Amino acid sequence: MALYLIGDVQGCDSALQRLLDKISFSASRDTLYLLGDLVNRGPDSAGVLRRLMSYGAAAQCLLGNHDLHLLAVAQGVRQPGRKDTLQGILAAPDQQAMLDWLRWQHMAILKQVGGHEVLMVHAGVLPSWSADQTIALASEVESVLRGPALGEFLHQMYGDEPTLWSDALSGSARLRVIVNALTRLRFCTTEGRMEFASNEGADAAPLGYLPWFEVPGRKTAGMTLAFGHWSMLGWLARSDVLALDTGCVWGGSLSAVRLDETTAKQHQLIQVQCAQAQIPGT
Repeated sequence: MALYLIGDVQGCDSALQRLLDKISFSASRDTLYLLGDLVNRGPDSAGVLRRLMSYGAAAQCLLGNHDLHLLAVAQGVRQPGRKDTLQGILAAPDQQAMLDWLRWQHMAILKQVGGHEVLMVHAGVLPSWSADQTIALASEVESVLRGPALGEFLHQMYGDEPTLWSDALSGSARLRVIVNALTRLRFCTTEGRMEFASNEGADAAPLGYLPWFEVPGRKTAGMTLAFGHWSMLGWLARSDVLALDTGCVWGGSLSAVRLDETTAKQHQLIQVQCAQAQIPGT
């Protein structure tokens, strides 16, 4: 049995197939954890969803900003963007099955591996959040995504405010902060105030901001944080951080990490090159 983390696929089903072939993945033996942005910008988002659905519990998936965007477009909340490649899903006879499956995926996952905690998110975790709080807040969003108020939630999901978390937040403002942290965060202040205009590498932080995982004293220190979303950051492997968005859809590579089931800290990187030729973006 092997456990793999996989970065942003973004509709690149052929690259995903080649990666799974390279690791000799077996759904009866292994488990995949995909770190969000399963769809969009690549050529075959429907193929990615159908593949992952076929694996059952062997594919545990996070929702990224592009996945939530798909749900919003399908609900009529947003219009498809010029660079979106979602029509293969929206026009498919099994559209509803794919969208229903997507609604039941995760906003965050906490996994014990070899006695060590691995917290998985698509983008980031605010410095004031513990792992348990992150999972609890993610569950609040998951409940709405799976419930009858999906359309109302998606209408209110967009926007950058509030930029600072407070336990006193409620309603749409509370859910928006949670979504923005888990699916959009790159930089924040030491107090946890988020910034969303910048998408460059970690060394290009705006004045007064840090990469979220560099904030001193963050409550998730001491465990491994695994995330995608940040293609300009690229592959980063530390004992406490695994960044796995290596820009597949932008002509980079699709990356997987095999976690050592004894220590969870000895990371084996496996990559395949992706043939896309997009302009880097979010």
